[in-house]
Amino acid sequence: MSASQTPSDAELLRLMLAGDEASFAALYRRRQGGVYRFALQMSGSEALAEDVVQEVFMVLMRDGANFDPSRGSLAAYLYGIARNHVLRAFERERALVRLDSGDEEGEGDALHERLVTRQDPLGDLARGQMVEKLRQAVLALPAHYREVLVLCDLHEMSYAEAASSLGLAVGTVRSRLHRARAMLAEKMRGAARGVGAETSAGGGAETGAGDLQGPQTALRTARCFA
Repeated sequence: MSASQTPSDAELLRLMLAGDEASFAALYRRRQGGVYRFALQMSGSEALAEDVVQEVFMVLMRDGANFDPSRGSLAAYLYGIARNHVLRAFERERALVRLDSGDEEGEGDALHERLVTRQDPLGDLARGQMVEKLRQAVLALPAHYREVLVLCDLHEMSYAEAASSLGLAVGTVRSRLHRARAMLAEKMRGAARGVGAETSAGGGAETGAGDLQGPQTALRTARCFA
């Protein structure tokens, strides 16, 4: 099938709502991967990401008629549903985890301690996988900064598409993304110093902050890190 014959998301949705199961299957195959990666990059939990995918497409089957193409793409609509489910999972965790402080960054760390699967830090350092440190640095960001970073830098959404997904003004997305990138850069500088100290102690070549790529470049080269 040529590109001109490939049905759009909106056309697949229309057919799906009319009862065409093949169109639902095609739409699921096309969009489930992105929804899964978004949920995983937001939470660090594979089990949660799988649950979110199921919830998103159940909502689409039930409420797909509410999709308004004038407000954004179907992908943005699906990410918006996924975001709501991820945030609800965070709220459930909030009820179970006692927060150690009211600080935003501390809150993000405490909130995800039970959700994020941690790898052995010594094994991580031995393998030299800064990608894992990048993943943890993204997960450590407060959720309202993490979501704009994930959508704009990992899923390459425009400010307008991200704003549509999150129900925010474009200016708010822009300012939060600027802040998120600055916070990520600071966290990665700290990670680089830690790697440098470990490799130096182990007799290897010392790695400093200057040896790392900038956070945006690192995100582009490790876009599938989650």
